[in-house]
Amino acid sequence: MKENVRKAMLSGTWYPGSANELRNRIEEYAATVSFPTVKVEDKLLSMITPHAGLDYSGRIAAMAWKFASAQSFEAVILIGPSHRERFRGASVYQGAGYESPLGLLPLDADLAKRLLDYGEILLPGSHGNTPENSIELHVPFMQILLPGIPFVPVTMGTQDRETCEGVAEAIREAVGNRNVLVAASSDFSHFHNYEKAKRIDLATLEMIEKNDFQGFYAAIERGHAEACGHGPIGVVMKVAGAGGCNNVRLLKYENSGDITGDKSGVVGYAAVVFLKSLIAGRENSEAPVSNGELSGYEKKELLNIARKSIECKLKRRKLRKQPPSLKSLEEPRGAFVTLKQKGRLRGCIGFIQPVKPLHETVANAARSAAFDDPRFHPLTADELRDVKIEISVLDSLKKIGSSEEIIPGIHGLYVVKGSRSGLLLPQVAREHGWDRIAFLEETCIKAGLSRDAWREENTDVYVFSANVIAEDH
Repeated sequence: MKENVRKAMLSGTWYPGSANELRNRIEEYAATVSFPTVKVEDKLLSMITPHAGLDYSGRIAAMAWKFASAQSFEAVILIGPSHRERFRGASVYQGAGYESPLGLLPLDADLAKRLLDYGEILLPGSHGNTPENSIELHVPFMQILLPGIPFVPVTMGTQDRETCEGVAEAIREAVGNRNVLVAASSDFSHFHNYEKAKRIDLATLEMIEKNDFQGFYAAIERGHAEACGHGPIGVVMKVAGAGGCNNVRLLKYENSGDITGDKSGVVGYAAVVFLKSLIAGRENSEAPVSNGELSGYEKKELLNIARKSIECKLKRRKLRKQPPSLKSLEEPRGAFVTLKQKGRLRGCIGFIQPVKPLHETVANAARSAAFDDPRFHPLTADELRDVKIEISVLDSLKKIGSSEEIIPGIHGLYVVKGSRSGLLLPQVAREHGWDRIAFLEETCIKAGLSRDAWREENTDVYVFSANVIAEDH
């Protein structure tokens, strides 16, 4: 069996080769990090942890694994990018385990087999003889902070959406009801100056904290966000969302400039945890807790409210005002409702400011989009059958001082000059492929201003993000 063990290839370089020194360093890191106490009802579903050398990201990695150590797990699935070998799909390790100076971390062979059974995009592999820090760096952390727990290492050769979604689906099917922690191994931006790196990383982490998978991947594809393990991050976001995640928490962010003092070209590190709050009497995968992101229950109810509001108007019935079944929808929030017919815009009206409860805002916006948008004739009952409803629930507006702060496809824009104003939702820039300048110009035109009005001193530009919900049919 010895020949089936993955050897420690980075021992003595990326981390100490001495078992005592390695243990002492990790235990020291774990003893010095702190974070808010986790409530008993907060179940850890997945997490993100960095994989640079121990001197650089060790303290952040220790924070993630120490957080995990407060709960019990049957196994860990650790997903990392393949930095040095290129192949299509993702590879599931098939040996006996990974070796470190601390001994052997065994494979959960049954879980590995189930992953391969369920995932067409997953391939069996020995993980070869090439050093791979994205997996190996975490082995001693698991041995010290999660002792006795086996793992399944998965390396992603490609990190596109198809691979990401395929791996996530295989994990959901293979894990079933088992208590398994899914961890993504990734660093963030690479080799920008300190301030630029921090700006990019914090914007990226903001999307992750909202568990906005689509926004995150759109930003990665457009170069507005960076993470060497964006595929593994996408996987844990999808897995956490399917598992009922309703609380994403950034434990700590820093970059190599904070550690070495050299801020000319830095690498970003973060520890992020994805939690599910098990509220008494509602321990299900979609128990809603308002934290900015919307749960599955909330999304379904809002779409139902929007469609019923339009149907009642068509039938000349008054929409009964009654509290929604989810208390979280009583929170005042701005929202827009967009109607599309065979892929084409059929109406879009919304309310920017959080004046009314969200359920009322959506009901009113849906009726207005269907019957009051001056660009279209009022919707008919026959047309409604072919209409797809899309709801954009807005986060708070943030005034910006520079166009560099805008991330097209992630941010929506609101431009105000005097009595004129115009708003475009985040998905509009994504659908048209606009860059920052084009997005600003189009928003100015929407406001009835010149396309360069955003450059003028008396023009205010705000950004916002949105939770976008769309009907499937």
